[in-house]
Amino acid sequence: MFVGSRRMQIDDAELAIRFPAMVLYPTEVGSGGIAYGQITLEITGNAPIADGRFPIVVISHGRGGSHLIYRTFAAHLAKHGYIVASLEHPGDNHRENHFWGTRDNLVNRPRHVRMTIDALCADTVFAKSVLPDRAAVIGHSMGGYTALAVAGGHPAAPSGEPILLLPDPRVRALALLAPATSWYQQADSLRHVRLPILMLTAEHDSHTPAWQAQLLLDRVPDPRQVTFRTVAGAGHFSFISPFPAAMTHADFAPSQDPPGFDRAQFHSQLGEELLAFLNRTLA
Repeated sequence: MFVGSRRMQIDDAELAIRFPAMVLYPTEVGSGGIAYGQITLEITGNAPIADGRFPIVVISHGRGGSHLIYRTFAAHLAKHGYIVASLEHPGDNHRENHFWGTRDNLVNRPRHVRMTIDALCADTVFAKSVLPDRAAVIGHSMGGYTALAVAGGHPAAPSGEPILLLPDPRVRALALLAPATSWYQQADSLRHVRLPILMLTAEHDSHTPAWQAQLLLDRVPDPRQVTFRTVAGAGHFSFISPFPAAMTHADFAPSQDPPGFDRAQFHSQLGEELLAFLNRTLA
């Protein structure tokens, strides 16, 4: 099986904008890859989708991220039978960050995940190929906050004001990578999150330190549903796909790992770990 790709532009009428998503999916057609700036993806643009119906995975990036930075495990999942949509959160991405630190960002992020699932289910190309009630969200850092909000978490705004968000019943599993959970400090903020969760944290992480993972374990109704491990030697950005050599330097923090950590080797294992979790929980 190979990996096909299509770019979607999703309309957000409330903000009067459109935001992009890169959708990867299984196909029988292979190619030599497509370049996006300095990053090349081994995918086939606009290839026909393989026969069958496939679960949905939405990837929510961290603060200031993009829809391309988790390409290694996104492609691995697509190759093995998932339709994977990586969206770029408006106002909180590498090009613009005017929503960062605001209540609007806390509300908009989970809404855009739901809108991405809606768009896949309604799209003339994907509607016949998705399993709309078998979806998962993978979230890194601020994307972890987002995934929990989609699953029924009730965060608090910077002012302390509770934010009531509706869960998306189509989402049946979460994979959280170094999740940012500080908005869920109220004792009952995660009591409605009753989904299987894979949570991976980094041993050397000053952005989302260990207490944030413990906060989640303390607040979900059944911590036995959480598969949790700390990745030895990893840093906060180690969950991002390896960057090309020209982009890997000390002045670009997302490209950097703690000394001795092999990001490329880790990502060859990360895709398999995510795939095994999703196969188990979305079967």
